[in-house]
Amino acid sequence: MANKLISEMRLPKSIANIFAARNITTAKDALSLTELELMKLLDVELSEVRSALALVSEIVCPPFQTALLLMEQRAATEHLGGHLPTRLKGLDAALCGGVPFGVVTELVGPAGTGKTQFCLKLSLLAALPAHYGGLDGGVIYIDVESTFTSRRMIEMGASSFPEIFHSKGMAQEMAGRILVLQPTSLSEFTESLEKIKVSLLQNQVKLLVIDSMEALVPGVHEQRAPGQHPLSWHISLITSLAEFSRIPIVVTNQVRPQSHDESCLYPFQVQKMDRILKDRTRYYSHIVAVLGFHWAHAVTIRLVLEAKSGQRFMNVEKSPTSPPLAFSFTINPSGISLLTDDGTEMVVPETCNLSSR
Repeated sequence: MANKLISEMRLPKSIANIFAARNITTAKDALSLTELELMKLLDVELSEVRSALALVSEIVCPPFQTALLLMEQRAATEHLGGHLPTRLKGLDAALCGGVPFGVVTELVGPAGTGKTQFCLKLSLLAALPAHYGGLDGGVIYIDVESTFTSRRMIEMGASSFPEIFHSKGMAQEMAGRILVLQPTSLSEFTESLEKIKVSLLQNQVKLLVIDSMEALVPGVHEQRAPGQHPLSWHISLITSLAEFSRIPIVVTNQVRPQSHDESCLYPFQVQKMDRILKDRTRYYSHIVAVLGFHWAHAVTIRLVLEAKSGQRFMNVEKSPTSPPLAFSFTINPSGISLLTDDGTEMVVPETCNLSSR
């Protein structure tokens, strides 16, 4: 708005002509000067300057809006209230509707805990016709580790929505809405991200999945200053894509052992030091998300998937709408199913510790 032309503001013709003659063409030009400076430059009365500035300010400054009005406007314009339902009742309730639009949601956990299974199901749900509760749109799936399998996705679809997938041609149509990219290097990954912004508009994309980003950068976990993070540019672009496109973006992240030195640097990610120091053999028994703090700040929702004592758990570890909760789940032909819709609330020291307990 600062670059809005004064000639388009319907100022009185006499004062508008004087602005133009003095090469003051935009709102920024006018508002960057004091009243006295403008009065001297334009050679007009102070009252005329104040009247013109008041009008310019009113036009370029957006009106105040209440939080309630903003929420109502967003709910009215965004399908399903700005969320992609996961069809996991307890999780959707905790997240106020599902995976939110316009932000980055992270799935983090050891290999084999179900991150890719969850991504496949979300892709299916995004491509699902709207009258079945889906987003009825395209999906871009960046498959960095070559774990995407269309056969497994169709199995999920046939098990979850038999009325759709048993119809002639529907499985092919649904699969055709999902564009899979498999970059083999960081440069290819960078090129893919640069092309996505245009594709988001051209292909009616309703979901972006990156599974998983850190695999292209060996040693990404090594300690560096924030500005030296090898994925700084990619992280910034991904968050801006979420805001620009207003679609859900889901990224998976791996884990690694955490050393004693890091425990001292980042105490909020591990159990209290006095508990750890009792057993020095456990320095590497705790795990942390690979991409580190720079990435963690870009994430709005963090779901931690883990397996312990023969059970799988999905922990809502970071969310603006939910306390830390844990849901037990299984993997079956339809994807992921919660064993109970009632999440177990966890104390902060446990949830902040990405432990392989």
